[in-house]
Amino acid sequence: MTQILVLGATGKTGSRVVPRLKSLGHTVRSASRSAGTHFDWTDRSTWDAALAGAEALYFVPTETLGLPERAELVDRAKAAGVRRIVQLSVRGLDADGGVPETEAAVRESGLEWTMLRPCWFSQDFSAPDFFLPAVLAGRLATPAGDGREPFVDVEDIADVAAAALTDARHAGRTYELSGPRALSFAEALTLIGAAVGRELRHLHEDPAAYTAAQVAAGHAPADAKAVAAFLDGIRLGQDDYVSTGVQEALGRAPRSFEDYVQATAPTGVWNTRPRNT
Repeated sequence: MTQILVLGATGKTGSRVVPRLKSLGHTVRSASRSAGTHFDWTDRSTWDAALAGAEALYFVPTETLGLPERAELVDRAKAAGVRRIVQLSVRGLDADGGVPETEAAVRESGLEWTMLRPCWFSQDFSAPDFFLPAVLAGRLATPAGDGREPFVDVEDIADVAAAALTDARHAGRTYELSGPRALSFAEALTLIGAAVGRELRHLHEDPAAYTAAQVAAGHAPADAKAVAAFLDGIRLGQDDYVSTGVQEALGRAPRSFEDYVQATAPTGVWNTRPRNT
């Protein structure tokens, strides 16, 4: 039995990693600004108490977390006795070779580490803080155009994370995670629409206009600009390929987008229409 600290325990991946680890008999500390173990990236006084006693760490940095903060967190984890770190990263970071700056602190820590690099999540279409409001309105506008993305199911990410946190065979491995085939946003919305009996459309939006709309909706400008750039990369074909990390880590095929839709539609998350639409 291992004591494992899960940062971002209320997020899309962390909230799924925690129950998996508990079902395996491990002691899990759920950490975030609102979880049982208080942890706040902006308040360093919360870091050491959260790390105390942990042997393994699920590390979920925020999009805008600086490199010095990442390095300091890893140094403190090492001093606290953490011996294994699994970091959630993003796919395609090392296209130019070398160690990506955002992963360097973990990779060069001297600890056992595993890097998870997923593409866009299937669950982004049902996340209230992401595409869901537009899906409910029937019109999702993004800079992705007709580009294709092999959306990965967060359940698969959680399965790989739990395996990496509890099995030393995954140490030193980098897993690029995707679904089994690439879809355009229009194709993804067609599958959702067929499941809920509605017509859903994808519209292309200029990155600058998308960024402005996201800022107006309350997102931080830096975050909105970064998301717009990632979506524009899809339009350019930068993500139109399938990765094999799920198979490598788990010995099975990844869940398809159709699997995700079939599991999600019965929850009713796509059934509530916003007023005045």
